[in-house]
This record gives sequence, structure tokens and C-alpha cells, in this order.
Amino acid sequence: MPDNSGTVSLADMPLIELDPLGGDHHGDAARLREAGPVARAGLPGRVEVAAVTRYRDLVTLLRHPGVSKNYRNWSAYQRGDVGPHWPLWGMVGVDNAVTADNGEHRRLRDPIVTALTRRRVNALRSQIEATINNLLDDLACTANSSDGVVDLRADFAYPLPMATICDLIGVPHARRGELREAVAELFRTDRTVEQAADTQQRRHQLLASIIAEHRATAPDDMTSKLLQLQDSGDAALSGTELTDTLWLMVTAGHETTLGLTTNAIRALLTHPDQLVLARDEDRWDLGVEETLRWDPPITNFLARYPLHDITIAGVRIPAGTAVIAPYAAAGRDPEAYGDTAEQFLIHRTGPTTLSFGSGPHMCPGTALARSQATLALKALFTRFPHLELAVPVTEVPPVPSLFSNTAATLPVYLRAAAAPRPALPPAASPR
Repeated sequence: MPDNSGTVSLADMPLIELDPLGGDHHGDAARLREAGPVARAGLPGRVEVAAVTRYRDLVTLLRHPGVSKNYRNWSAYQRGDVGPHWPLWGMVGVDNAVTADNGEHRRLRDPIVTALTRRRVNALRSQIEATINNLLDDLACTANSSDGVVDLRADFAYPLPMATICDLIGVPHARRGELREAVAELFRTDRTVEQAADTQQRRHQLLASIIAEHRATAPDDMTSKLLQLQDSGDAALSGTELTDTLWLMVTAGHETTLGLTTNAIRALLTHPDQLVLARDEDRWDLGVEETLRWDPPITNFLARYPLHDITIAGVRIPAGTAVIAPYAAAGRDPEAYGDTAEQFLIHRTGPTTLSFGSGPHMCPGTALARSQATLALKALFTRFPHLELAVPVTEVPPVPSLFSNTAATLPVYLRAAAAPRPALPPAASPR
């Protein structure tokens, strides 16, 4: 019930249980919006969080000066309700730029920003294009040796960002498969406590091994540059901060672009009129932008914690509440995008997508993700202009996650030419 000031308590808002298997991301997003501008969301382990569901209000949250990103300000953590015993703890309990505030945030973020400037991203373009062309060559060989079906997620959308970010960081080729497995496990929300703990242990051991190798060989890459910060006075990184910063680079630099590229291919294949526009106008970037809004690779992002009671859209959120950013809900908010919010239209009017965040914690890798996805779409659809899904889109399985929103596989017929039409029966003779 509203109090004398007209605000209502978060406790009075409906509880929406989010599907840990990721079976209906946009259905969950719609239910969150329908529950109100701020809803309660249920996570695995009977953990409740707040969700700010409308575009305008989510911008307010993302830029609110009284809201922390440090999990130590979460009341549930302070009470011991969440911690390493919670299966989703790996998404929260890290010490890097994502979970730091103010000066600490700038200290941990600056090395990442320096590595991902627009100038640096532009310099990577030829390398990215070479990787794309090699992957397309491999896809063609795979299609020729099989029934013509290839998995664009596993064999195209996945290896592209993995190669790019691992080259940037300095991950040896022999370590990349194991690192990818750890990243994939992190985002799954169907894991037991034991499985989640094993993933955390494996990623710590793997990153520690990579760091040790860099100390011995000192190659010219980002890991070596971060190591140099460990003895640089005010900017020094602790051992945990170094490990978790590398983990952030791998997870954010890979998982988001993987999902974005997969989702954009799927969206264009299922909206042929929009594919024609993108091809005719050579505006693959518009397909990327609309995918970020309409089918974002990350639908729910943990978390922010008010340092004092705050009111958003007339709902009072107590201090210490974990508040998630449901990007999928905001992306189809009709108040922001009008009556066509549910449609995929590359010539979209409306505000800029929030899928990379907003405010001081906006993802510094946005230019790199957009560049890779745009180059990938152009090269793929140019070389294979008659791509077709090999199964109905409703049969494409999702990644089991309430965070990652993308297909677990994307089987397509890889065709450079249109498939031959079946012969028609001879026309009947006129009587």
C-alpha cells in the first residue's frame, strides 16, 4: 500500500520467478514489465532481488549516485544468506571493475579502457577480418564434407571473439579450450553448488597458471601490462584483483559478443525483409544495434545495491537490496520504443540500447563487440547469401541461463547459391 508520500514498498510488489533454464527470456521480461516499473524477481536458491523494468527508470538506476556495485553492500551477503555456497556466486563475488565504486572503480577500469580504446579497436580490424575469413573457409570445408549443415554458434560465433580476446590478453592456444569451458559454466544457472565451486576453482587455477607463464616470459600483451601495475604505487593491483580483472576481460569480451553474433544471425534469418535491407544498404551495423535492443545477449545483469533507501518510479527500495538490470525488459519497453517494441526493425527510432549499461559502469568493450559482430554479419551473408536455418527456430535450444540469452546451437544450411527448387509435375493437358 502507498504511504503518505505516495510511495509503495518493494515488498508489496509481485514476485516473478525467473526461469534458471532460460527457456523463455522474453516471456520473463514481459512478466517483469507487467508487474510494474519495479518488481521482485526470484533467483535460484530462493534469493529475491529487485528488478527495474522500464527503460527510463533503468537509466535512473544505472546512473544513481547512491547505488553501489560492491557486493559487500548486499544485505543478503552481510547476513550470510548468499556467498560461496550460492550456485550463482561466481556472477557476484569477484573483485574487479564490475564490483568497485568511485576511485576504486576508476583504478580497476582504467587499464581495461586503455586496452580497448576506439583507436586500438580499429587497429584490430584487419586481424578480426582475417579470423573471420579463416573461419568461413573452415565452415565451407565442413559443409562440403557433411550434409551441408553447420553450427554457426559453435564454429563461427564462438571462436571469433574467443580468438580476439585471448590474443589481446595473451592466453596461449593450449589454454583456450579449458578457459572457454569455465566461462560457459559460469553463465549457466542450472548448476549445483558443487559444480559451481568446481568452476571457480578451475578458473582460479587456470588464470594463476597463465599469470605465472607471463611472469616468466613477459610477452607484450595485456596480462603483462597488468602485471606491471602490481608494483606501481597507487594503481597497484592485488593478486585477486589481477586474476579477477583478467576473468572479467575473458567473460565480458567473449560471452557478450558470442551471444550478440548468434542472436543477430538468427534474427536476420527469421526476418528476411530486414536481411534484405541490411544487405542492400550495407548497414549490418543496424542489424547489430537492433539485436542488442530486441534480443540482447545478456538479459539480466547482477547487481547494484542502494547505500540508503531509494525510490524509483514510486517504489521504495531498501538499502542493501540487490537490484538487477533486466535489459531484455527495458529493450522492449513500449514507453521507450512505441507500438513496434516487439518487432525486429533495423530502421528503429528510439533511445540507444542499454544492453552495454549506462553511466560510469558502461561496458568499455562496446566498440570491440559491435565491430566484431558487424564484420561477422557482413562477411557471412556476403559469402553465403542463401543461408537457411536447418531446423525451425522454435526448435533451437537455449543456453540454460537466466543471464545469457542465446541459442545453444544454431544449425544452418551453408549455401552460397540458392537451393534448387524441386521439379514441378507436368501441367495437365487442356481438355
